[in-house]
Amino acid sequence: MKWQDVFPVIVSLFIIIMVALLQRQSKALAAILATMPIITPLSLWIIYEATDGERQAVAQYTQGLVIGIIPTLFFVITLWLTSRAGLKLAPMLAVSYCVWGVVLSIELGLKRWAGA
Repeated sequence: MKWQDVFPVIVSLFIIIMVALLQRQSKALAAILATMPIITPLSLWIIYEATDGERQAVAQYTQGLVIGIIPTLFFVITLWLTSRAGLKLAPMLAVSYCVWGVVLSIELGLKRWAGA
């Protein structure tokens, strides 16, 4: 196994541990750390290395990132709304993933309809 394959996993684990530790001090700081654009560059690095920096592959991957950001925003907003409504963790996640899936389906359907 190459270092490029292992390093992103190690960084991801480090971030999860930091969120767990930071949440004791500041929930807001832990949330900011959890949403920092860290996983995106690490995953881009994996794609870049796997394709030897082939421009088309990297462009396709980054386009997918753009497509995925809107459903993820709806996911996070739904988490916030369901937590304010008093839902427990499992229903919060279930509703949020359903919203994420619906928004992604709509987005992909619109993309297909527009011929993009």
